[in-house]
Amino acid sequence: MIFVAIIIGCLIGALIGINSPIIPYTYSGYLAIAIIAALDSVFGGIYATINKNFDLKIFVSGFFGNAILSILLTYLGQKLNVDIYLAAIVVFVGRMFNNLAIIRRHYLNKFIEYREEKKKKDMDKKEV
Repeated sequence: MIFVAIIIGCLIGALIGINSPIIPYTYSGYLAIAIIAALDSVFGGIYATINKNFDLKIFVSGFFGNAILSILLTYLGQKLNVDIYLAAIVVFVGRMFNNLAIIRRHYLNKFIEYREEKKKKDMDKKEV
C-alpha cells in the first residue's frame, strides 16, 4: 500500500514540476536541500515498512521536520555566509545510502531465496 502512495506522490510531483514555472536561482538551494531531506524520509519509510514497524505519524513528522530544519540551516548559513547546509547534505545523503543498501540487501536476499526454492522444486520434480 505504501508503495502505491509513493508512486502516486511521484506522479503528482512530476506533473506539478512539468507545469510549474522555473524556480529562481535564489531559492534553488532551499529546494535542493528540502528534496534531499524528503528523500531521506522516504527511504527511511521504505526501510521501516520492510521491518514492519512503519508509523505514519513518525513518517510525516520526520518528512516535514527534516525538510524544515534543513531549509532553516540553509537560511542561517546564507545569513552567516557559511555553508552550514553541507552538514545536512552529508547526514541526509549518508542515511539515504545506508537505507538504500539495507533495502537492496533485503530484496536481493528475497530474490536469492526465491531462486533457491524454485531450484529445489525443480530438482524434486526431476526425482519423481
